[in-house]
Amino acid sequence: MTFAQTTAIARLGEIADRYDAFLIDQFGVLRDGRGPYPGAAETLVKLKDAGKRIIILSNSGKRSAENDRRLVDLGFVAGSWDWFLTSGEVAWQILRREGEGATGGRRKCLLISRDGDLSPLTGLDLERTTSGADADFVLLAASEGDVHPLSHYEALLAPAARRGVPCLCTNPDKVMLIKEGTAFGAGRIAELYEELGGSVRWIGKPFADIYAAALEFLGHPDPTRVCAIGDSIEHDIAGAASAGLRSILVTTGILERASDAERRKLFAEHGANPDFILPKFLW
Repeated sequence: MTFAQTTAIARLGEIADRYDAFLIDQFGVLRDGRGPYPGAAETLVKLKDAGKRIIILSNSGKRSAENDRRLVDLGFVAGSWDWFLTSGEVAWQILRREGEGATGGRRKCLLISRDGDLSPLTGLDLERTTSGADADFVLLAASEGDVHPLSHYEALLAPAARRGVPCLCTNPDKVMLIKEGTAFGAGRIAELYEELGGSVRWIGKPFADIYAAALEFLGHPDPTRVCAIGDSIEHDIAGAASAGLRSILVTTGILERASDAERRKLFAEHGANPDFILPKFLW
């Protein structure tokens, strides 16, 4: 089976030798909302044992260290990846640098996160507010789309959007995996903010900042020797294409129930074809 330049493979080991480094998505590739996919932890170990450099590249609003710990707690082997790079980590570094040169007092941040998580602000010289009426900027790190309807976020964010308050979205995923299936993600809330008239700076896949950080960590290798693995055409495959990388689409995750025709339509819509299609992240 092929889609234009796309070839179907049964196992990752078939093509691993073609690449020196892999950027691997977390949700939809290694795990879903319930836990790890069978064989994913073992495949990660085998890829590392094959001498590959591995970055887990995630549109998580949480920082890298937290995601590292969580993955180990889920049963993945510590040391089977070189770095867990999140959009939240990239955004935190950007905010830290901006704060070093800031004048005029502490900025008030309206943080949108999940389960009361305040870690995106830890270590930053920012004051948290819970109101869009007095926020200086909005930090959109996660969604509770399985708890609140979109109208909840509209009421919270509309006062900030009306005042022209800028928003930093650190999780561009529009759909997220939960135990019951899927719900709208932080990226959908960011779209809502734009619909309300606000401006959004997007951090994470498919945008350039996160790929620049990953390639810098790898020592700026030949991009054609770097392969991204993900379940989202909009984020993982299109992001890899923009960065000049090769890519593999797994058919777990958000497109698990999509037909071949539906995938082809998404390839055309986002102007990006994966180099390979893989049923599951298995060696």
